[in-house]
Amino acid sequence: MAMTNDYGAFIEKSTISPTPSSSFPSLKGLTFAIKDIFDVKGRVTGFGNPDWLRTHSAATSTAPVVSSLLEAGATSLGITIMDEMAYSINGENAHYGTPVNPVAADRVPGGSSSGSAVAVGAGLVDFSIGTDTGGSVRVPASYCGIFGFRPSHGVVSTVGVTPLSQSFDTVGWFARDTATLKRVGCVLLQQPDLNVTEPSQLIIADDCFKLCSVPHDLLVQPLVRSVDKSFRGNTVINKVDLGEYIEENVPSLKHFMTSETQQEFCIPSLMALSSSMRMLQRYEFKMNHGEWVLSVKPVFGPGISERIEEAMRVSDEKIDLCRLVKTELLTALSTLLGENGVLVIPTVPGPPPHLQADVVALESFRSRAFSLLSITGVSGFCQVSIPLGLHENLPISVSLVAKHGSDGFLLSLVDSLSKFM
Repeated sequence: MAMTNDYGAFIEKSTISPTPSSSFPSLKGLTFAIKDIFDVKGRVTGFGNPDWLRTHSAATSTAPVVSSLLEAGATSLGITIMDEMAYSINGENAHYGTPVNPVAADRVPGGSSSGSAVAVGAGLVDFSIGTDTGGSVRVPASYCGIFGFRPSHGVVSTVGVTPLSQSFDTVGWFARDTATLKRVGCVLLQQPDLNVTEPSQLIIADDCFKLCSVPHDLLVQPLVRSVDKSFRGNTVINKVDLGEYIEENVPSLKHFMTSETQQEFCIPSLMALSSSMRMLQRYEFKMNHGEWVLSVKPVFGPGISERIEEAMRVSDEKIDLCRLVKTELLTALSTLLGENGVLVIPTVPGPPPHLQADVVALESFRSRAFSLLSITGVSGFCQVSIPLGLHENLPISVSLVAKHGSDGFLLSLVDSLSKFM
């Protein structure tokens, strides 16, 4: 069970000492926490569910990501709680408890990398690792008021990481400051030298900010000011109606346009993008874990149970179209950003929801959240969530998105901008 004196972040507190051998920038002296989705030799990876823990064997090797951090000199202080099967962005776990949001105790911490975000936000460790399939690093980073980085899809090894949906699974990380975020990135990206490059343009997705309850200027202006100060006003700042651009340049999305995607307070193309992402995610979850679900008949908590039932019913009818959408979106957004362009979007539609909020009441928020999260999720681009302090005593954030493979560029950029934010 989680320990209450540490914000309920850890499911297991045990130190793993560093094994220094890396030629990359040392993480000596830094402590970190590991989401209960990464293999650690000799330990059963719990995947957020007691039945999973009960029916699986101990790992025979440690995930390369974990090994690389230990080899770079970092010390692990334990394993953190996560949402069951990594299948939620709330951060509530019916079996092991919900880690306490360190900046808003009556609000959810965000998931599924809930404990990892809380451990960093509460100052229990210097950084932590999690996974992000549909938003599981970006969301808790925003809710807990810390930095969260989702790398380009396929850039950081997912070997030894229990899969949710391989088309979207990434290994991400959290930190309270950009210097640490960048140091960890140097190790995980295997890029020892990350130099600052001026962005060619900053593209503000104006329509996306209309999905957000936080005033536009509170999210955008601090970023624009810091870009001006960092690069002496040389960076071109443009605006785009991202929904319209995607609708025009991702033709396969028309197959996911329904009456649901035409709701009020939504962007139809982003709703369709979210729909295609979640369909492929369900299908791959079923391929990965369907047999285990049918044979073990595990007990799942509220929300997770319904989500998994839905995944078990999904067919392969539109799966090729889902994959085509991914390819088309990557091409379209690469063209939009050009060389060293950066897209500015809200991380989430607003502050973290209340604990144990009514599922129906949350539906609109979730719908808008996945519209925003699917932009990077489907394209495979890299994204960093940047904390911007509190608004009405609740944490707020903004995100920067860069092209696939531009991870080092994005980490260096946010490190440079943070000095003026």
